[in-house]
Amino acid sequence: MAASPKLPAFDPADPLGIDDLLEPEDLAVRDTVRSWAADRVLPHIADWYESGELPGIRELARELGGIGALGMSLEGYGCAGASAVQYGLACLELEAADSGIRSLVSVQGSLAMYAIHRFGSEGQRQEWLPRMAGGEVIGCFGLTEPDHGSDPANMRTNAKRDTGGDWVLNGRKMWITNGSVAGVAVVWAQTEEGIRGFVVPTDSPGFSAPEIKHKWSLRASVTSELVLDDVRLPADAVLPEATGLRGPLSCLSHARYGIVWGSMGAARSSFEAAVEYAKSREQFGRAIGGFQLTQAKLADMAVELHKGILLAHHLGRRMDAGRLRPEQVSFGKLNNVREAIDICRTARTILGANGISLEYPVMRHATNLESVLTYEGTVEMHQLVLGKALTGLDAFR
Repeated sequence: MAASPKLPAFDPADPLGIDDLLEPEDLAVRDTVRSWAADRVLPHIADWYESGELPGIRELARELGGIGALGMSLEGYGCAGASAVQYGLACLELEAADSGIRSLVSVQGSLAMYAIHRFGSEGQRQEWLPRMAGGEVIGCFGLTEPDHGSDPANMRTNAKRDTGGDWVLNGRKMWITNGSVAGVAVVWAQTEEGIRGFVVPTDSPGFSAPEIKHKWSLRASVTSELVLDDVRLPADAVLPEATGLRGPLSCLSHARYGIVWGSMGAARSSFEAAVEYAKSREQFGRAIGGFQLTQAKLADMAVELHKGILLAHHLGRRMDAGRLRPEQVSFGKLNNVREAIDICRTARTILGANGISLEYPVMRHATNLESVLTYEGTVEMHQLVLGKALTGLDAFR
């Protein structure tokens, strides 16, 4: 009788052996981004979060460009051309540091750069994408408005043709990541032809981006309003390949995919903090990690964390194969962000009062995820996307 093969050792950091699914190139990308975040973000993030600032954001953007993290899944124009799984792994590592850092990268690459790459003219691509890939120019994405978040079809921002073919834009956008530090904005507006996207240099007369303060979430992130008062643009500022909501919604689907991975990074960071705390914190004469109720919490957290990573990996492989549907992205965002918040909240209970301190990452991740839960599609919107896909009936209206 043949001897049974020797089983690999159980790895508490990878209990399902998910790393076995990754190629050496995938691991190299993950390790590069993890090392960068450990060096450039983790030593400072608590102070940045407490002060509500992201100092040196332009330098950080250039560094992220230097490691190929900006627009990394796009081809050409100085972009890395990485796989969807590699981009997802990068998002996970960035959000394990802080959701605000992942948002910087996600908005730059999956929204602003993706819109220009997918729907722009060759001239627009050549003008903007190489500099954005290198972090020399930061981009933002103007879709959400003060009164129109989940219902972008009724946006009020408008663009009208003027004499000579110029476009004149008027309107307001709200909750725009990177807005006040951006050199270019992709702005969506109503036109006589339907909703169109425009490439707007932020030094255009009439454009301003006042920063939004007094946030209790995503504090280490630049969030702004975009104000467009008779912003005049040349005829070729419009994205030629996008008419209607198909354009902005496809950009959002690409960005939501990154959130599926990124939310698991925040969850992992909080879970790891809870495990280490449970092994060292003593009550009633022994480490609290030795009590059954604490172990039950840790086991449940580990199950949801690694199920979420498996789901993200599966969706990444589908994206790489050209088979990922928007409904499947909604499935991933709905599940993973909800579970990530629950993991953070459970981790907080293990840390007790220490869980609210910025000495630990748990409360910071939990409050960040409250924003991630609702931006780029609220829970309700993703439930309705899946509900329509399951029943064939539209319940949005």
